Amino acid sequence: MKRLSIFFALLISGISMAQNTGEDKWGAWYMYFGTNKISEKLSIHSEAQFRFYETTQNFNQLLLRTGLNYHINQDAIVTLGYGYISTDGTFEEFPEEINSKENRIFQQLILKNKVGEFRFEHRYRLEQRFIDFGETTDTQHRARYRLQVTLPLTDTFFVNVYDEVFLNLQDQVFGQNRLYMALGVHITDNSSLQLGYLKNHFNSVNYDRLQLGVFFNPDLRKKKSRQNK
Repeated sequence: MKRLSIFFALLISGISMAQNTGEDKWGAWYMYFGTNKISEKLSIHSEAQFRFYETTQNFNQLLLRTGLNYHINQDAIVTLGYGYISTDGTFEEFPEEINSKENRIFQQLILKNKVGEFRFEHRYRLEQRFIDFGETTDTQHRARYRLQVTLPLTDTFFVNVYDEVFLNLQDQVFGQNRLYMALGVHITDNSSLQLGYLKNHFNSVNYDRLQLGVFFNPDLRKKKSRQNK
């Protein structure tokens, strides 16, 4: 209970500082993440995100991402993946507006370690972005680093916090920074739910986002072995 009280105090503090930045509307991201084990060393990453300028309306972005993970060991994973992103870059809705469309290739390394009860995850990612704005196209390259810390509160509840910086490999180096904190709950052995808050900081504006994330990590090897019996 003490850990839960500390978490909620930090969350309320973060939300109170988030007012009047960027927009006068709260946005929301609704997300699904999956890691589907297909062999001892390989798994498939699956992901879908629906992002809105307001909590339940005003489309901002659709992000679909997948990848092949190679598990070097329990604490190291490399990934080669692809993402499709459709983005409405304006808060206002215009008739017959054209959303930008992006095809993205990414390479990723995840390293994990544990200090006491704290579980650390370092994610390094390179992205090659091929963007179609409708009338023009552009190719951009970006590097990302995310430090994530997870603290179990009980066997069921946990706190998840991360900070991620985005660095452009052309033009202005700083792209954005994301600071996130959430309360998570384990639903089953391979599924969990997180409800949290994200501050998305750019050079000239900050956005406040509520986040609801569903995580489902089935072991597909078990299903295959049952079907072969």
